[in-house]
Amino acid sequence: MVLSVRDLVTLLHGIGFGALFLLAFSGAIGVIYATAAGSEIWSSSSIHNKMFRFYLLSMAGFAWLAVLSGTYIVYPWYRAVPPPGTTDLSHYPQKLLLSNPMTAGWHELGMEWKEHVSWFTPIVMTMVAYVFITYGPQLARHRQMRNAVLGFTAAAFISTFVGGFFGAMLNTRAPTGGGPEIVLMGHK
Repeated sequence: MVLSVRDLVTLLHGIGFGALFLLAFSGAIGVIYATAAGSEIWSSSSIHNKMFRFYLLSMAGFAWLAVLSGTYIVYPWYRAVPPPGTTDLSHYPQKLLLSNPMTAGWHELGMEWKEHVSWFTPIVMTMVAYVFITYGPQLARHRQMRNAVLGFTAAAFISTFVGGFFGAMLNTRAPTGGGPEIVLMGHK
């Protein structure tokens, strides 16, 4: 089994950072709601609040890692320009998609949305972490702020889902593979 360095980095970007971030959402929404609503389900002890602060900061960190690795590592591979006269566009994902009217929409809609909507997530989750760290259980007394935090958390989930969906679909149609190979199993 062989994996290129680009494949590995793309997996780390999408499955490592992005998927871990998505998995953390259900816990974040549940604890924000339980804490902010003053629920007895969640104890607002000092250790629980510290753990959840770390949880939210970790979520924001994963969001930043996913967006930054996508923007500054994977995205330049996607936008690579082929040398003049190149007929095999398999190592130039954007040009490969645009070369066929049946796949051009994946770039025109999918990548354009992914590029822009994905930046919303780390910004919002940083704000959510800040508000929770600043107010914590006091959010129970500020219903509008609590609802705003929950709404922004849900919006971050949706933007992550959109970015992840388009990223997965784009990678199946025009992978950013290439580069040195890593042999995981077997012989090369």
